[in-house]
Amino acid sequence: MITEADNGTLQSPAEQAHPAASAAAASFAALLGKLDYLGPTDIESIRQAYRFADEAHLGQLRKNGDPYITHPIAVAAQCAEWKLDAQALMAALMHDAIEDCGVTKEELVERFGAPVAELVDGLTKLEKLEFDTREQNQAESFRKMLLAMAKDVRVILIKLADRTHNMRTMGDMPRSKWQRISSETLEIYAPIAHRLGLNFTYRELQDLAFRFLHPWRYEVLSKALNKSRNRRRDLIARVQREVEADFVRHGMSVRIMGREKTLYSVYRKMDSKHLSFSQVTDIYGFRIIVPELTDCYTGLGVLHQLYKPLPGKFRDYVAIPKVNGYQSLHTTLIGPFGTNIEFQLRTHAMDVVAESGVAAHWLYKASEPNSDTSQRLGTQWLQSLLDIQQETRDAAEFWDHIKIDLFPDAVYVFTPKSKIMALPRGATVMDFAYAIHSDVGNHTVSARINGEQRPLRTELANGDVVEIVTAEKAEPNPTWLSFVKTGRARSKIRHHLKTVAQEKSHELGERMLGQALRSEGIASLPSEVGPHHATWEKLLRFTGNKSRAELLSDIGMGKRIASMVGKKLAVLLAETGLKPDALLISTERYASGRDESVSQGVVTLDGSEGLSVQYAPCCKPIPGDRIVGYLGRGEGLVVHADDCPTGKRLLLRDGERFLEVEWADEPVRSFDTTVIVTVTNGKGVLARVASSIAAAEADITHVDMGDEPAQTATDIRFSVAVRDRQHLADVLRSLKRTPSVIKAQRYKP
Repeated sequence: MITEADNGTLQSPAEQAHPAASAAAASFAALLGKLDYLGPTDIESIRQAYRFADEAHLGQLRKNGDPYITHPIAVAAQCAEWKLDAQALMAALMHDAIEDCGVTKEELVERFGAPVAELVDGLTKLEKLEFDTREQNQAESFRKMLLAMAKDVRVILIKLADRTHNMRTMGDMPRSKWQRISSETLEIYAPIAHRLGLNFTYRELQDLAFRFLHPWRYEVLSKALNKSRNRRRDLIARVQREVEADFVRHGMSVRIMGREKTLYSVYRKMDSKHLSFSQVTDIYGFRIIVPELTDCYTGLGVLHQLYKPLPGKFRDYVAIPKVNGYQSLHTTLIGPFGTNIEFQLRTHAMDVVAESGVAAHWLYKASEPNSDTSQRLGTQWLQSLLDIQQETRDAAEFWDHIKIDLFPDAVYVFTPKSKIMALPRGATVMDFAYAIHSDVGNHTVSARINGEQRPLRTELANGDVVEIVTAEKAEPNPTWLSFVKTGRARSKIRHHLKTVAQEKSHELGERMLGQALRSEGIASLPSEVGPHHATWEKLLRFTGNKSRAELLSDIGMGKRIASMVGKKLAVLLAETGLKPDALLISTERYASGRDESVSQGVVTLDGSEGLSVQYAPCCKPIPGDRIVGYLGRGEGLVVHADDCPTGKRLLLRDGERFLEVEWADEPVRSFDTTVIVTVTNGKGVLARVASSIAAAEADITHVDMGDEPAQTATDIRFSVAVRDRQHLADVLRSLKRTPSVIKAQRYKP
């Protein structure tokens, strides 16, 4: 876990024993044997890094008793498998030096240069800082690694090598840590490996996590797979002979390799599709490596002539690569004895990228790292994570977005201009809109899929052509959060809603504090700049806010009481020589004429307040009703009808949080209220009632007929949008004139 030393927590005897030191030297010698692709200068730099790390970790042992230095050596060895450069290998050897040994970043810069020090620092957890929860620590540490990874992809490659070795040696760890570390590996690190195209590492991390997360299931499945392998050995050998012979007959030089599903992928298929082990038919398959790209399609024709293809089981990832750069043709054929066998066809270059992804850049030893296309694999996804981390300050929310965005399965859809876009499986129209651009998502009003108008919550399928219709004044709807799938869309919607809520709260808070100050005899809020700057500084120290804007937002959100802040501000202004106006105090008190229990100034409402003002769902007030405002803690101003039982209970319990509100002369929108219509049941009744409501120019927003069987007389509950009480009276008159309607009335709690 990114929050605590999970790499075989450290023990510190006085000094390592001589045999242990010899074991470490032997491990390093094995590492040197893999560095034949580096020059003498680079190898000498790696030796120096090893000596430094060995000295730093002196006396520290892993849980199995090996010298701790064997872990960094193993991490460096994995990086050497990917042919990473000397700087990455040096960082791998010293990746725990800052965290566990008290070495400073400055010391590493001085000894080994800034690039190596930056890599090590990017891998260092934030354990030295204080966080409220493990999850917050985890999220902030991942955020740090993400930023380092954006600058240099080697950070995540070293981290994946580190996690892989930790998982390989998990058996030495206490069982109490297995669940936590394995879950994180499965949820975070394996999907990262998949996103970066490191398929071999991805599969290994999944299997290792499965082994320690569900040891019993792993053991049972492992035995079943071994038995199946023995039973099907003859079948696999026969298929391989027939395929090889057919390609020779067609004069094609290919390399054929057997491929077996990993234990975890078998388990996941059994679990998701509720299958027994014997029902999973595609455990075995073949990978065919061909010389050129066009040979992939020629080879596909050869295979389809040899065995019949299974309909609907062909995937062309050559023409449309996966997000991480993976390319291959997939087809499932019906082999001997009716057995389903999957074949993958790809070129050697595709195979290297398929297995090593981003690391393929180093495997190819490209001379210009930054220009290589493999360096850009996964960068679209990485940029998406960076956007999320910039907009999300809450640790739990950020962690949630990360897990969503690491979801590996994808659907491929098209824009009207035929640009292809990859989205997670289950993604909706709104996910697509935000994937294009946040401005497109924020202003979406409707969408067409394959030329047909479809709801915004529609899930997208492979090959869909999606057209988004926008409007300049449209804004995100909070209900979108209930169906979007991608972290990017979720974070953009939340960010916009929070920003708008904050702006509206700021406006409301400014009005409320200005009104409270008038009640204290001061005509207007003083400016933050100029002679009253010091006064605002004192007020902010009193309230504990960082800025004037934050204080006003807090008042608008109900976190601060305007009258109390107004009184304190009046006292502070009096200290500067600004005296209250006695005539203004008298005028305000006379004009308000309000109940003493309602303790703050009048706020006028016209329906344009946005998220800072909520109209209580219990009583659903409309213009013309007598109303009161309750400043809920952190939820802004909640408006109740003055005869609402809930509002009355809150007034008795929390009277100081109430303020007087009134309707504007001309509200700018309609308001929802509930009407209960009792009807004589019969054919077409609902249609007649709906027509009557429409005839009165009211919109129906919801209909509820209850769950009970229909009776002779039935109550139907309508939510209708009306302008005011007069408009509601027109609706009720129209309903009462309708045949079959026994009674129509507004619902009151």
